Amino acid sequence: MENNYLIPANANRGKLIMGLFRGIDFAIFGTGCGVTLLGLLIFQNLLTNIAVAVLVMLPVLVTGFLVIPVPHQHNVLVFLTNMNRFFTNERRYYWRGWCSSRGEENEQQSK
Repeated sequence: MENNYLIPANANRGKLIMGLFRGIDFAIFGTGCGVTLLGLLIFQNLLTNIAVAVLVMLPVLVTGFLVIPVPHQHNVLVFLTNMNRFFTNERRYYWRGWCSSRGEENEQQSK
């Protein structure tokens, strides 16, 4: 098995917390939870109204939605960021990977 390498598909998951989350994901969700908790304390007398209860819970629901893992992307936040970059920025693709060949070895062998 000379020069045969198997590259695991989940190699970057080892860099994530619990294999799913980045530190910024916890910060975003923690901020949403803190704002919701503060809203619950401030508006505790008005929570019998459904509209007020939904508005108070909205920060934790939105931030929770942003950090939910999705297939083929890290989470919804990363997916939205990638979609924004795709539609707004000029796209240049550079291939640099574990299996990429820059052609240097091939050019030396052909000479």
